[in-house]
Amino acid sequence: MNKKFAFLALVLVIALSLAAAAPAVRAQDKIQLRLLGWSGSDAENKALNQVVADFNASQTEIEAKFEPVPDYDTVLQNALVGGDVPDVFYVSVQNFPTFVRDEVLMPYGDKLDNVEDFYPALRDSFSANDMLYCAPKDFSVLALQINTEMFEKAGLKPPTTWDEMKAAAKALATDSVAGFVLNPSLDRFAAFFYAAGGDITNADKTEMAVNSAENMAALEFLNSLYSEGLAKTTADANAGWGGEALGKGLAAMVMEGNWVEGFMKDSYPDVKYQTVELPAGPTGAKGSLAFTVCYGVAKNAKNPEASIKFINYLVGPDGMKTWTDGTGVLPSRMSLAEGFIKQFPEREVYLKSAEFAHGWGFAPGFNQVETKANEQLQLLIAGQATIEDALKEIESVGNTVLAEANK
Repeated sequence: MNKKFAFLALVLVIALSLAAAAPAVRAQDKIQLRLLGWSGSDAENKALNQVVADFNASQTEIEAKFEPVPDYDTVLQNALVGGDVPDVFYVSVQNFPTFVRDEVLMPYGDKLDNVEDFYPALRDSFSANDMLYCAPKDFSVLALQINTEMFEKAGLKPPTTWDEMKAAAKALATDSVAGFVLNPSLDRFAAFFYAAGGDITNADKTEMAVNSAENMAALEFLNSLYSEGLAKTTADANAGWGGEALGKGLAAMVMEGNWVEGFMKDSYPDVKYQTVELPAGPTGAKGSLAFTVCYGVAKNAKNPEASIKFINYLVGPDGMKTWTDGTGVLPSRMSLAEGFIKQFPEREVYLKSAEFAHGWGFAPGFNQVETKANEQLQLLIAGQATIEDALKEIESVGNTVLAEANK
C-alpha cells in the first residue's frame, strides 16, 4: 500500500472512531441527577417518567432519572445518614418540620420561577424561618362525596351547612346505610375545627390552640352524628375505607380527597355520586385540609444549581401540566387550574376548596399529638370520654411536643 494512502486511511479511521465516541463522551459529561420518590400507580410512574424525559430532551447539560422505591422513608433516611444523598427527593408535609429542624434541606424558594402562582396554603406548608424551602409538587384536598341517587330519591339537595348535613344524614340513614361514614381522626375532624373558626396551634406553632370554644362546638356536632346513629366508622359500616363505603352503597355521604375519583371510576363506574364542598360551619366559615409534598434538595447537595433547574421544570407550567394531565392529581399552580378543570371537570370542587383549605403540617414530633388525638376522638365517639377531657388531653400532649420542638 502507498505510504501516503496508508497514512490518510489511518487518519480517517481515527477520525471516524473519535466521531463515534463523541456522543458517549458528551453523555458522560452531563450532570447526572437522581430524583428519589415513592413508587406510585403505573399511571403516576409513567407520567413522572415522561416529565423527566421531556426535561432531558429540553437541554443538553443535565441527565435526570426518577428512582421510585418502596419503603421510601426508610430508604431516604438511610441515604441521608449514609451520605448517598439523592439530588432531589420527595418531602412530605408531615416530615418537613423535622427536616427543617435537623437542617437537612436547602431553602431554594427564592430561585423558583413565579412563586406567587403556587396556592398560598401550599407555600405556607413548606415555609419556615421566613423562607420558602421547596416547591410543592401537587396536592390533595378533602371534600364531601354524596350518593346522588339516595339524595334525589329523598328530594334532598347537597348540604351546604352543618344543619343541612345532619338533616340529610337523618333522612337517609337506615339499618344498612350510614348517613355519614367517617373515621374519628385529627386529620379529618380538623376540617370541622377550621369551619367552626378554630385551629390546632397558634400561628407560629409554638402553643396548642385546640382547646377552644370553636373546636368544642365542632366536636359537639360530630359527636352528635355518631351518638344519634347518623354516622359510622368505616369498620362499623363494613367497609375498608370511605371510598368503598360510597361505592358499595353503605353510606349516603363520605369525606375523602381527590384520590377517591379514580377509585370510583375504576371500581364502581355505575355508582352515581357527586363531590361538593364541605359544609360551612356555624358562622358561615368553610374549612378543609390540604395534603402535599415538595421536591427537596439537601443542604449539602452536590449539584444544587442543576437540581433547582430540574425542579423548575418539574413544577413549571409544561412539566406540571404533563404530570397532572397524566394522573389527575391537583396542580399546585393556580394558573393551571382552568386547563385542569376542562380535562377533569368533576375535580373542580377540590381546586375551589384549596381557597379555604389549611395545610397539614405542624412541628417535629407532631405524630405524637396525632396519635393522642386519634385515641381521644375514638374514646369520645364511643362514649368513653367527654369533649372537655379529650381536648385537654390533646392540648397537654401537644404543648409538650411544641415546647420540645421550639427549644
